[in-house]
Order: sequence, then C-alpha cells, then structure tokens
Amino acid sequence: MHRADRPCRNEQAVSEVLGVIMLLAMVMTIMAGVIAFLQPYLTDFEDNVNWKSANGIADRLDDRLAVAGASPEEVGVRTTFAIQSTEIQPLDFVETWNIEADLSPNDAIVVERVDESSFTVSMTNGTARSASITTALGTETYVVGLANATEPIEHNVGSEHWSIITVYDADDQAIHRSVSWILSGLEVSTELGQGDHRIAMVNHGRAERFGDDTWDLQQTPLVHLDTLVNGEVRLTMALRDVTTTGSIGSGRVPLDFVSLGGLTVFSEEVWNLRFTMRNVIDQIVTPQIHDAWLTDYTLNRAAGTLDQHVGISPWQRASGTDGFTVQTAGAPLHFELDVSRIEVRR
Repeated sequence: MHRADRPCRNEQAVSEVLGVIMLLAMVMTIMAGVIAFLQPYLTDFEDNVNWKSANGIADRLDDRLAVAGASPEEVGVRTTFAIQSTEIQPLDFVETWNIEADLSPNDAIVVERVDESSFTVSMTNGTARSASITTALGTETYVVGLANATEPIEHNVGSEHWSIITVYDADDQAIHRSVSWILSGLEVSTELGQGDHRIAMVNHGRAERFGDDTWDLQQTPLVHLDTLVNGEVRLTMALRDVTTTGSIGSGRVPLDFVSLGGLTVFSEEVWNLRFTMRNVIDQIVTPQIHDAWLTDYTLNRAAGTLDQHVGISPWQRASGTDGFTVQTAGAPLHFELDVSRIEVRR
C-alpha cells in the first residue's frame, strides 16, 4: 500500500479554498474592469436622465405660469413638483424693458425717467398739459408746462419695479404713454457630470447653459409682428413678470401660481414707437435676442431693400443698442402690449 503518496484530506481542502479564492478574485477583477469601462456610459445615461427631468420641470413651470397669467387676480393653480436632482430658484429683476409711443400724430413726445422719483416730459409741438404716473404704490398727476420741460417732475410713488407714465393734452386725451418694467423669472438648475445645467426662464423666453459653456438662447421674448387684411401692421408684445415669496429649493415642493392681475398698457394705433430691452443674466443673452429680432432687417439691409422692409428695425444704431422701432412702409401701426403678473408661493 502506498498511502504515503496520496494527499491527505486537509491538503485537498486547502487546494479547493485557494481555487475558489482565485476564481472570486478573477470574477471581481473582470467586474471591476467592466464597471470601469462602462462608467462613462453610466454617467452619460444619468446626466441624460437629469437633463430630461430638468427640461420637463421647466416645461411644466411654463405651462403653470401661462395658466396663472391668463387668470383673474388672486386666481391660479397649485402643483406639486417632485424634485430630486433639480433645484428651482428665483431670478429677481433680470430683464429691463422701456417702451413708449405717441398716441396721437399731432406731437412727438419723449419721457425720460431721471430717477425713481422724478421724470421729464419734452415735446415738439407743445400739446402736453398734464402727466400721470402709476406704480405699484399708486397714481399721481402733475401739470406739464407748455414749453419743453427742463426741470424734472418730482413724484411720491417711486418704484424700482415698474411705472407707467401717460401724457395728456388740453382735452385730457392721452397723447403719449411710456412704460418701464424690470421683470423677474425662474431658473431650473441640475448638477451634471460636466457641471451645472441651468435653464433661465424670463418673460416667455428661455436660455440654457451647460457647465462653463456660454448661454444659448432657446426662445426669445414674445414679440410678434403681422400684417392685417386691410394692409395695416400690428405689433403684439407680452411681458410676464414672475415674483416669488421666499426660496423654492428642491424635494417634494407644492407651489401655488397666483395671478396678481394682468394689465393692458397699449391697445391702439401708435406713432413713434420705440423700445429697449436689456437682460443681465449674462452679457451674451441681450445681443442674441437683439440679433433674433433684427434677422429680417439684416437680410433686407444686405440686399439693399430696406425701403421695402416691414418689421422691427433699429431705433438709431444698427446694432439695436439705442433701441428698436417698427418700419411699416407707410401703413398704420397698431400696438398691443399686455403684462401678466404672477406670484409663485410655496
């Protein structure tokens, strides 16, 4: 018998344990390699899911704001947002609009706001007799001299948020109106592998930014020009001001979208229309909006057909820095300006 040549049971057990350990080590090594290989794809997949979620939340916010904006005062809609990787933040006072136009062809009037508590009224034909200013704090009316005003008119309803100044003639007929409004909005932000993804929603417009990339304009503010069947031109403009009460944050967030009451500032034929817009989210956003408005003007300018151009044009400099007006090729211009005011409450 040759028992001494056979391995004992202890040696067999040790051999089997080592084999299992080596097999497990091999499996773990392979799995680690697979995970390392798939990690970029998993990160991209997660980023894509978060990006879709953020855009979905932005679309839902836009829908709720539209519903609330069209509702009567103190009426709105309540929605609960389940926010995990996304955060909603307010954008306070980021877009400034100044719009004015004559309501009569008999005079050319310019209103200049000196500061929050004073303004001047200058005119070509001396038809202005009084001016009223309306802000969130109330309305006041003042006498305007026959000559061009050199001294500012002081008032007690100053507001950095918005103001509407209307100038009247001797018959108390409105002959000029000027509106200044600083709009607020909302931002949806999401953390991605390559940095934060931000969606800025201000005044019906939308811009987004990935990480350190520049802001990209996705949608311009609501400014629409069309020609009516009688040949007249109509400019429709809508401003949307969204204010918030406190922070919104993330998590399961119930939000109330409540209308603060809409205003119709212009709804008539106008002359000498001019307006300016400045967005301070980033210095590149305002030129992108201006370029979008001036597309038709730029094409006609390049083709040498500016005399046939009907649409938005620069007020003075071609860049739009000094503001914009509307060329109608001699046709009457009707102007519709509505402002919707919404408060988001948590």
